[in-house]
Amino acid sequence: MADAINRLITVSVSNQTSDPTVDELRLREAVTHVLESNSIGCATIGVAVVSDEKIHLLNRKFLQHDYATDVLSFPLDGAGDTIEGEIAVSLDTAARQAEEYNWKVADELLLYVIHGTLHLAGYRDHSEATMAEMRSQEIAALAHFGLRPHYHDSTINI
Repeated sequence: MADAINRLITVSVSNQTSDPTVDELRLREAVTHVLESNSIGCATIGVAVVSDEKIHLLNRKFLQHDYATDVLSFPLDGAGDTIEGEIAVSLDTAARQAEEYNWKVADELLLYVIHGTLHLAGYRDHSEATMAEMRSQEIAALAHFGLRPHYHDSTINI
């Protein structure tokens, strides 16, 4: 019983766009699923669904990259068994990419949230080996939602 009390995942989603179709419950479920699948039972994660303009500002301010991107992850604390962090995902980028890859905007956004959560869980994607592990985790997480990523049989980078 004590273990159950000490294990808590809190996820908040803030839709900062004017799109009312953003499925905040699904995005919270994705974060929780990824964390639990990686044996992380105590976390506080915030997800912000933003525009390209906003994610560009965040990317420039915090990473000195002067362009919009799909997802940014900001680990705030990782002491002990607890993870705290923020994820920003661009709905504008998701809409463009979804059209290009012929799948739903909501599914592309879900992929971004999964990817960002994996970063907070410690996964990296800066080499072929770490990218392969990240992709494997994404594929497993998307399968939980009955999805197969658009890049599954290609070398497309997100």
